[in-house]
Amino acid sequence: MNYPIPDSPQEIAALRQQPVDEELVAAVIAGVIKLVRAQGQSLEELTKQVLEDDPVLDRQQRRWLSKLVAQAWESFPS
Repeated sequence: MNYPIPDSPQEIAALRQQPVDEELVAAVIAGVIKLVRAQGQSLEELTKQVLEDDPVLDRQQRRWLSKLVAQAWESFPS
């Protein structure tokens, strides 16, 4: 992976300056999972946040993303 897993919300936000590709998306998802776990939140809480209404993603895209996040959660070391 060309991008390190971000350790803070600021590092995640800084990635917005990079061109979007699969590796960037994977790094951001891993960083979000890392941060959420560090805050003691569960996968269910994260899924709820992903599925909330959003002006960027439609309902189908949010469902797809929630499934992707769940798969990453299971495969990302605790």
